[in-house]
Amino acid sequence: MDERNGPRPHLLYFAIGFPPAAKSSAFRMRETANQFAAAGWDVTVVTIAEESWLRDSGVDHTLSESVDKRIRVVELPLSRADLETDVRLFSEERALDPAKWLSGFRAEALKSFPEPVFGGWRDALETAALELYRERSADLVLASCVPYVQLAAVRRLWEEHRAPYAVDFRDGWSLDVIDGVEAFPKDSEAGRWEAELLENALSLWVVNDQIADFYRTRYPEHAERVHVVRNGYDRDSVPEIEVRPTTGRNLVFGHLGTVSFSVPLLESVLAAWRAARVREPLLADARFEVRGHIGAGSNREANRHIEVLRAAADDGVVVGGAVPKAGVADVYGAWDALVLVIIGGPFMTSGKVYEYMATGLPIVSMHEADHDASRLLDGRPLWTGPRGLDEERLADAFCEAARMVVEASPEQRAAARDHGTGYARDSLMVTAVEHLTALALAQKPALSGGSGS
Repeated sequence: MDERNGPRPHLLYFAIGFPPAAKSSAFRMRETANQFAAAGWDVTVVTIAEESWLRDSGVDHTLSESVDKRIRVVELPLSRADLETDVRLFSEERALDPAKWLSGFRAEALKSFPEPVFGGWRDALETAALELYRERSADLVLASCVPYVQLAAVRRLWEEHRAPYAVDFRDGWSLDVIDGVEAFPKDSEAGRWEAELLENALSLWVVNDQIADFYRTRYPEHAERVHVVRNGYDRDSVPEIEVRPTTGRNLVFGHLGTVSFSVPLLESVLAAWRAARVREPLLADARFEVRGHIGAGSNREANRHIEVLRAAADDGVVVGGAVPKAGVADVYGAWDALVLVIIGGPFMTSGKVYEYMATGLPIVSMHEADHDASRLLDGRPLWTGPRGLDEERLADAFCEAARMVVEASPEQRAAARDHGTGYARDSLMVTAVEHLTALALAQKPALSGGSGS
C-alpha cells in the first residue's frame, strides 16, 4: 500500500458540475461522492470555481449542505470564455465580429480535445490531475461527463501511473440521446478517444437500458463493463402524503425543472392547457406554475421561452423562477398535479420523472409516446399515459388529470407513490458504489482489508 494513503482508499473524482452548481447533474455527483465516503473512501472532487457557475447555470448553496463533510473539493480556475458578458473584457476581434470570434474559439478548443467549448481545458485538467496524484495517489479515478474533456485527465493518469479508472457517461458520448442516432463514428477522433478509454476502464455507467444496449452493441468486447445506474430521486425532495381538499379553491398544476425544451413544444403545451381550461370546468380557474431555470448564461430568464410563458398569464400560467434544493418538497406539496415536459425519445430519461413518480401526485406526460419516461411510468396509477405531442390529445390529458385530482382515492395515491419509491437515489447509488469498490480494490488486494468506515 502506498504510504501516502491512509487506512482508507482514495477516490479522485472529476465532477465538473458538483455542488453548488445549479445543474441537474449535481444531484448525481453529490450522491456518488457521498456514497463513496460512506463506503470507506477518502474522496477528492475536482470541479471548477463557483464564480464560473454564476455566468453559466447559477449556484444553489443548499445543494452543498448535504455533501459529506469528509469530502475534499478542489475548484480549478476554469470558466467558459464564451459566456463572458462584460464587453470591456472582449478582444477587438470579438467586439467587432462576435460570430467569427466564437467560431475561432471553438476551433481552437478542438485542437486540444474533440469537444468544442471545453476542449481548451485539457492542459489545465491534466496538470491538476498529475499534481493531485503526486500529493496522494488514487486507488480509483472516476469521471462524470459532461464535459468529456475530463476524460483526458483520466487517461493521462492511466498512461503515467496506471491508475484504475471508471467513467460515468450518464447519457453517453457517441450517442445522440435526443435524436437516437450515432453522434460520431468510431473512426473519428472522438470515436478513437472513446474506444481507448473503454479499453481499460473498470466500468462504464449510463442512466438507462437503451443507452446501455447502444454501448454493448457498439463495443461487444466490453459489454460486461457497461452498467445501468439510474438517476433516481432524493428522499428529501418528496413531501409527505397530504391530500389537500379540492373544494372551494382553484387547482394548481406545476412543472419543475430546467426549461430546456424547444419553444414550439412549449407553445404546444400552453395551447393544450388553454384548450383544456375551456373544456373542463375543474380547470376554468386553475393555475399552471412553471418553476426552474429558464435558459443558461446570459440568456437566463431573458429568452423566447420566458416571453412565451409571460404572454400566457391570462391563461393562469405563472412563472415562479428557480427553486433551491431545500425548497423542492414544499413546492410539490403545494401542487395538485404535475406536468412532465421532456425532449427526446426512447434513449432519453429525465431526472425529474423519478421525483414526480414518488410524490404520488397525478402526472400529465407531455413528451413523445416512445420515451424512457413512458417505460418508467408504465403501470403507475394517476398517470395520464403517453399521449404523444398532438395538442388535442394533450388537452384531453390535462382534463383527465384534473379529474384524477378530485377523484383519486387515498389507496390510489399511495400506490402511485409506491411506484416510485424503488428509485430513491441513495439506494441506487449505494449498489453501484459497492460494485465499483469491489472492482477497484481488486486491483490492489492489499487495500481490501483497510476500507472500513
